[in-house]
Amino acid sequence: MSPALPPEALTDIHPLPRLLMGPGPINADPRVLRAMSAQLLGQFDPQFRAYMRETQALYRAVFETANTQTLCIDGTARSAIETVMVSVVEPGDRVLVASFGRFGQLKAEIARRCGADVRVIEAEWGTVFDPAHIEREIRAFSPRLVACCQGDTSTTMLQPLADLGRICRAHGAVLQVDATASLCGTPLPVDAWQIDVVTGALQKCLAGPSGIAPITFSDSVASTIQRRRHIEEGLRPAGYRAGEGRIIASNYFDLAMIMDYWGEQALNHHTEATTMLYAARECARIFLLEGHEAVYARHALASRAVVAALQAMGLRVFGDLANKMPNVTGVWIPDGVSGDRVRTAMLDEFGIEIGTSFGPLHGRIWRIGAMGYNARRDAVLTTIAALEAVLAGEGYRFARGAGVDAAREVYRAQ
Repeated sequence: MSPALPPEALTDIHPLPRLLMGPGPINADPRVLRAMSAQLLGQFDPQFRAYMRETQALYRAVFETANTQTLCIDGTARSAIETVMVSVVEPGDRVLVASFGRFGQLKAEIARRCGADVRVIEAEWGTVFDPAHIEREIRAFSPRLVACCQGDTSTTMLQPLADLGRICRAHGAVLQVDATASLCGTPLPVDAWQIDVVTGALQKCLAGPSGIAPITFSDSVASTIQRRRHIEEGLRPAGYRAGEGRIIASNYFDLAMIMDYWGEQALNHHTEATTMLYAARECARIFLLEGHEAVYARHALASRAVVAALQAMGLRVFGDLANKMPNVTGVWIPDGVSGDRVRTAMLDEFGIEIGTSFGPLHGRIWRIGAMGYNARRDAVLTTIAALEAVLAGEGYRFARGAGVDAAREVYRAQ
């Protein structure tokens, strides 16, 4: 006998409207949603292969790189991080993780599952690393791979990267940067900064949905992966010879086979997520039409407005402001105020989502995002106005209207 089916399971999906002003995901740009409704195509249809090539070219421009191997991984941002590690790192390889929040911890977890000898260095949450500190650890540990976030939304901090690629190359280490939360919200010139691998996501500053992850990696990393190239049975061409390295432990996340799939040989691997490819292409197209500098400036302006508003309300912004992400702002929850009750009221009464955080910061800070399609004046002002109303209802004392006025003044000054 089949289990009882709840009546609501047979109704249309019709979610209430939400303004997603937390650390991500955010509201997708309507143009991205329209692109996702386009006609489905087979993965080897010439039209679709052309869209794949166009997507690669668009993301080379986004990443500011000449890397041939610039493509997308079907899965959320975590899938791209894991794809790199499982394809590059072999059991026993040394991996150094520079962790300044929850998502540094994630990279250490993935590296351990790959069998790596992992060393984690930690910065206090709310701070970032001096590159010299990382260089000292590289000298002491001699890792094959160094992994870090550019921006970690759990702490809202942004790690300076301009010198780190050069440092890693000088010591023979591969630099893997997780730019899930920062890509297209702040500068990340991959080639100029000599970064070996960058993984990203759509659902933050690129103004799309989660489910596909842009990635770029250098020719040197591609060569390392090719040493482990093993084509699965049933697909092997005549004269096939396996790579001399250890077979990559994951089939789905096998970057050697994924490179063949995206490359000219179009070797079958998986069925491409058609609508997600459309989304990735449209996100990159929209970003490039607006322009790198214009998008970065828009995010920085939204950040200044949010910070000014919070400070005008007498709230304390979390962390080192000199190294704050431009697209997410942490703020201490005032004494005597229930952080969860405020978030619930924001959602239920105003349809606005803001976040809390993880670990030692859970329930102690709110995280307010203004990124991608939501890095707009109206979205920022609406969020601040709602927060003012809810905090007043909680008995928090401040000058009503001060936050909105401060944010408006930041925008007016432009």
